Amino acid sequence: MHHIPIGYLFWFFGFTGSHRFYYGKPVSGTLYFFTFGLLGIGWIIDIFLIPSMDRQANIKFNGTGASYTVTWALLTFGGILGLHRFYLGKWITGIIWLLTGGFFLIGYLYDYWTLNDQIDEVNRRGWFFLN
Repeated sequence: MHHIPIGYLFWFFGFTGSHRFYYGKPVSGTLYFFTFGLLGIGWIIDIFLIPSMDRQANIKFNGTGASYTVTWALLTFGGILGLHRFYLGKWITGIIWLLTGGFFLIGYLYDYWTLNDQIDEVNRRGWFFLN
């Protein structure tokens, strides 16, 4: 489950698109990353859009099992070390991320694009390392 306060925390760094990635919007997240939040204009508008993005994400993604918030925080602040992959029980790729700096940062970008789907898949299987 996604949380509005966490969305606003990521929004604070939103000119990098982090809140958009968190809510499962990788295309606009990438656009924000390369344009600094649409030159700050989109970033400001998103103050009002976060509650809607939160509702949409909570409908789209399975909220039981691995925490979206914890996994996104681990990716954002420790992703280059593979912490989010260890949390999801992906030990082999976690070790690869740890040894290669997020698979030379390409894997890091891949995870920004696909992390919500990865969490959803782990939750549907009913398996992650905390169970």
